[in-house]
Amino acid sequence: MSSITFFVSLLLAGTVIGVVIYTGKETRSVLNTSYAKNKVGLLDLELNRLTKALFLAQVVLAVVMIALQGFVGPWFRNLFRFIVLFSYIIPISLRVNLDMGKSAYGWMIMKDENIPGTVVRTSTIPEELGRLVYLLTDKTGTLTQNEMIFKRLHLGTVSYGTDTMDEIQSHIIQSYAQVTAQPSSSSTGAATPSRKTQASAPKVRKSVSSRIHEAVKAIALCHNVTPVYESHVGVNGETDTAEADQDFSDDNRTYQASSPDEVALVHWTESVGLTLVNRDLTSLQLKTPSGQILSFYILQIFPFTSESKRMGIIVREESTGDITFYMKGADVAMASIVQYNDWLEEECGNMAREGLRTLVVAKKSLSEEQYQDFENRYNQAKLSIHDRTLKVAAVVESLEREMELLCLTGVEDQLQADVRPTLELLRNAGIKIWMLTGDKLETATCIAKSSHLVSRSQDIHVFRPVSNRGEAHLELNAFRRKHDCALVISGDSLEVCLRYYEHEFVELACQCPAVVCCRCSPTQKAQIVCLLQQHTDNRTCAIGDGGNDVSMIQAAHCGIGIEGKEGKQASLAADFSITQFKHIGRLLVVHGRNSYKRSAALGQFVMHRGMIISAMQAVFSSVFFFASVPLYQGFLMVGYATIYTMFPVFSLVLDQDVKPDMALLYPELYKDLTKGRSLSFKTFLIWVLISVYQGGILMYGALLLFESEFVHVVAISFTALVLTELLMVALTIRTWHWLMVVAEFLSLGFYLASLAFLNEYFGIGRVSFGAFLDLSFITTWPFLWKVSAITLVSCLPLYIIKYLKRKFSPPSYSKLSS
Repeated sequence: MSSITFFVSLLLAGTVIGVVIYTGKETRSVLNTSYAKNKVGLLDLELNRLTKALFLAQVVLAVVMIALQGFVGPWFRNLFRFIVLFSYIIPISLRVNLDMGKSAYGWMIMKDENIPGTVVRTSTIPEELGRLVYLLTDKTGTLTQNEMIFKRLHLGTVSYGTDTMDEIQSHIIQSYAQVTAQPSSSSTGAATPSRKTQASAPKVRKSVSSRIHEAVKAIALCHNVTPVYESHVGVNGETDTAEADQDFSDDNRTYQASSPDEVALVHWTESVGLTLVNRDLTSLQLKTPSGQILSFYILQIFPFTSESKRMGIIVREESTGDITFYMKGADVAMASIVQYNDWLEEECGNMAREGLRTLVVAKKSLSEEQYQDFENRYNQAKLSIHDRTLKVAAVVESLEREMELLCLTGVEDQLQADVRPTLELLRNAGIKIWMLTGDKLETATCIAKSSHLVSRSQDIHVFRPVSNRGEAHLELNAFRRKHDCALVISGDSLEVCLRYYEHEFVELACQCPAVVCCRCSPTQKAQIVCLLQQHTDNRTCAIGDGGNDVSMIQAAHCGIGIEGKEGKQASLAADFSITQFKHIGRLLVVHGRNSYKRSAALGQFVMHRGMIISAMQAVFSSVFFFASVPLYQGFLMVGYATIYTMFPVFSLVLDQDVKPDMALLYPELYKDLTKGRSLSFKTFLIWVLISVYQGGILMYGALLLFESEFVHVVAISFTALVLTELLMVALTIRTWHWLMVVAEFLSLGFYLASLAFLNEYFGIGRVSFGAFLDLSFITTWPFLWKVSAITLVSCLPLYIIKYLKRKFSPPSYSKLSS
């Protein structure tokens, strides 16, 4: 037996003859995959805008200093000197601190025991997880387990569920027991009626047992499943593979197919007594409950395609020579093929509303003459040079007429664990969820209800099929009159609406609490993501598990992949990889929220660190007649941005306003982040005012309180500056971590130790003025209390304002913590 093994398959038996390593750029997978773009987080863009504003402020401040100087002397040279002196306004270390913080966030995410297996593949956008407004999700394998379980068999007048499958098994056992008891030449039993009986079947009402047997037999034959057996190493070290004439064991048999639906159907036929034991290119064998092997020759196979939505197979039974054409497919494709009936459409709708994936199974008995005629025409069509595909399809369609409807099957794809509470959590967090799936409308609607994506009390507007501009206009007007209802729309109708009324449709859809797009292609999924980005200023996230979700994941601001049964394409192409959908709740509400708030605080504090020293430089230059003389020299400035303040400032990445359990209990806290209030021009201006106030107090305080020791003004002001920064970090922290305490005392220890080694840098004008730091001076009482006084004046008012604000206008998180 030879077959094609795809890249996601595991070879359990046999040998590999060749490996396809390149199939060209024109394959469907490559054409549906877009190139990944470099993603930049919204926080980074906001910080870039603030940095540009700081650069403009630097130039303006330098021009003001020159203007106050009166443009005397070489003012142009002095202008550039002032630009250099105020260069600390530009937060050069901001990018380093943020990148280190992002790496720390990624490490925390991957080490979280509550979301095991999570992988951070892009460390540049963890803050995006805390700013999301739209979550676009796939259905199969993302919300569901992609594990198909056979749930329902409907024969028209009788229906069998999971609790009545034993009745089907007893009918199968009885049918094949009668066949075994009769001579092999007789075929008049219920199991294998003669051709004469088959010809008169439409006129004679068949028994329930006969109908069950024919339905189960059709399901066991019409598929592309291949049974695979584990290999055994022989005495000579050679691999023994199970063959058709061996006694096939049920213990080591597995099934391989292109679709999990196929495997579920074959597993079900095995459970009721009819087992697929072997298959090759020309034949397949079934084992009956009595152990008898039934052989069938495969004459023709018509594979499933997305256009036809059905598959078929023509087989010849070895024992009787009967030729039968079996076909199964979607109800929309099979309704016009099968004979007239009054129950198919209704039962398909009933099963779809239960969340079951439906397949219609039918058959047609062929005489030898009919098949030979079909085979001749089919072979001639395949040899045609022009319009070969159309001619082949026409020949096959000539056979697909007046087929006997056997049964309707229902397969369930169960929801993943905790999908309902996770969706409710995200919805309470203010995230609007759009489900994009390729399933039919009824199935997608049922899954949306069963997963609580759409609450049962919520109205659903099903967008009617539209094909032109007028119909789309009327349907949009009808949809506009409805309020607070979920939208369900098909891919075809969506394409028409976007072609003529793109802006109107997106505006209406964004007002819906939930949107379900069914029959969506991979390209449409990515198109929807791009539309939300173009028409709204909100951040989008896409989550999926298969290769058809890669384009959507790459197009979103933040892509999340699930390692599912369809391979790792989505996981490898995503920015974040998780193992279950329920992990996305903690990933967004806890880690995303913390990452954004921490980076916002870290970024503004780094800018404050540069602005306060620039404010001190401006005051110093103003006192000395606008001279372009640096206040601090060499190693002091290097130490200020590194060992003196780096560790406490960076320890803000460990801060959190509420505990993780509290953030999950009150997901409404997440809504505040989407407004961008943690980092905005308002908060930036507040930090500018704080920097100007503190810089002025530190410099003027040092000059006023130490007139008699003016030579020590650098040591005095710099000491107060370092203490102020350490206190400001302490005032900013909301939840203390032991590493924060270590960072505070470690930085203070580094500074005190450096006083002895860098004493020459604490004098004005350095060595040229002969000014050095007198080590005995810093141990005096006047130095200590006056430095403390300056530091207290610079920090105490801010603490009082913070206390009053927390008392009379507390933020939402402080209400919970209290």
